Amino acid sequence: MTPCRYRIEHETTYAHAGRASTSQHIACLKPRTLPRQIVHRHDLAIEPAPDALHERIDYFGNHVHRFEILSPYVELRVTSRSLVDVSPRWAPVDPEAGTAWEVVRGLAAFHVGRPADRDVQFRYPSPYVVVEGELAAYAGPSFPARRPVLAAAADLMHRIHCEFRFDPGATTITTPVARVLVDRHGVCQDFAHLMIGCLRALGLPARYVSGYLLTDPPPGQARLVGADASHAWVSVHDPAFGWVDFDPTNDVLPDARHIVTAWGRDYGDVSPLRGVVLGGRQQTLAVGVSVIPVREPPGAPIA
Repeated sequence: MTPCRYRIEHETTYAHAGRASTSQHIACLKPRTLPRQIVHRHDLAIEPAPDALHERIDYFGNHVHRFEILSPYVELRVTSRSLVDVSPRWAPVDPEAGTAWEVVRGLAAFHVGRPADRDVQFRYPSPYVVVEGELAAYAGPSFPARRPVLAAAADLMHRIHCEFRFDPGATTITTPVARVLVDRHGVCQDFAHLMIGCLRALGLPARYVSGYLLTDPPPGQARLVGADASHAWVSVHDPAFGWVDFDPTNDVLPDARHIVTAWGRDYGDVSPLRGVVLGGRQQTLAVGVSVIPVREPPGAPIA
């Protein structure tokens, strides 16, 4: 099946009210190479130029850049540019054909004397996903006895999409999942954390996925540069299929329109850019993301 090719530009700018003396940063901006995703090129441009820049693979297998700036500055601009191919699934996942959720819970549980699977870590609380009883109660109607775990997760995803309102001004990244559950609004990170919390509250492994989503401009309007944003969704594990993605913000199983950058326990493991700055006083953050489909014939050379 012909892959979809995208050029992705993610620009982050920090403007300081005063001069920042020094700073150290960690960037998680390079997309992952996966069976259905090929990264042809990735460039990271940093202004002012860093005094040190290192790339490594973190514990979760994500690409991470660490850099430090030792000269004073008033504005930091980090621009990530990628060229990525994403292939559609060969066959759609049938949520009804998977493993009963109680079986998945049992397999994911830790037992003394049995080697722990690496994925066990994704069934426990994490800094941004505090597991509480209210989350299990909310998830309960989607998980009747012996229902396949993917069918139950799809139902939970649909309920979150229908019952929660997308509201960019309602939350921050530190808003607790319990507050999102009460207020019923938030953004993609909130909905991903909420769904993960519900799954973990039932003893099921679920991980946070960070990346990009190709969005369509309104009818009759051109695609605007910088109008997109980074996105977040959820992966649920079923032994019959492996990790399967769910996007509660859009009520879809991600496919060729979703580009994966990184995954971890929650947002804190995969934040696109974070760091420590000495000086600078107040700062203003601006982020612009563009996901541009590349119309090239199959087999065309990489430009």
